[in-house]
Amino acid sequence: MSGELSPIDKAKFVAAKRSVDYVEDGMRVGLGTGSTAAWMVRCLGELVRDDGLKIRGVPSSTRTAELARDVGIEVISIDEAKWLDLTIDGADEFDGNLNLIKGGGGALLQEKIVATASDQMIVIADIGKEVEHLGAFPLPVEVIPFGWQTTRALIEELLVSMDVLGRDASLRMNGRHPYVTDEGNYILDLHLGRIGDPHQMAMVLNQMPGVVENGLFMDICDIVIIGHGNGKVETRDINEGTVEEDRLDFVESDNLFSDLQD
Repeated sequence: MSGELSPIDKAKFVAAKRSVDYVEDGMRVGLGTGSTAAWMVRCLGELVRDDGLKIRGVPSSTRTAELARDVGIEVISIDEAKWLDLTIDGADEFDGNLNLIKGGGGALLQEKIVATASDQMIVIADIGKEVEHLGAFPLPVEVIPFGWQTTRALIEELLVSMDVLGRDASLRMNGRHPYVTDEGNYILDLHLGRIGDPHQMAMVLNQMPGVVENGLFMDICDIVIIGHGNGKVETRDINEGTVEEDRLDFVESDNLFSDLQD
């Protein structure tokens, strides 16, 4: 496998591979969305196929649900599960307090519902996702289509009084048409540069009519697993205050990752 993967994909893979060590037989597991989460779903599928692992997965998007079924994971809804033992997901950014920006893949609403309905949330990411201050990655905000331009104008007006470097809000597009989430909503990407007070930002955005949810995941993540291109894996547990390092080897084999596209 090592000859087939770029350094960034190696980093994603080793983080995903380490994360499934937390999954135990009989668990209800939240399955995240995005390129790194896709590696994790494939790793779980391999355990289901080869080791007989029995879990029920609650996907955070339709595309994750399709992938999970393809690799043999039993898929149930969040309402069927009621509560989850664990959620594993990626992130677009994370800071030293394990606060996150998520939503680059357009699934932030369902991702936040799944994560907050879990006993524990593990984030898997490559080392490039770590930042000193959140905000370099555009902050996704899910809004209802009705009056979205008014909502955008109100958000940009709000940002004048916030501790940010930029104030532009752009509608996410899918070709010539607005990107539509699984819940039928639009996404505004806020180009902020730096968010001085992310807790305040998350709170005031969700108080605005027209806003469904924002991509700031505050005080939700318990563990972040960081992958490096050389196979090194760093695990930070914010509750235990521990940092552990390990290294995973790559093995050339015909496995479930052969057709995975980033």
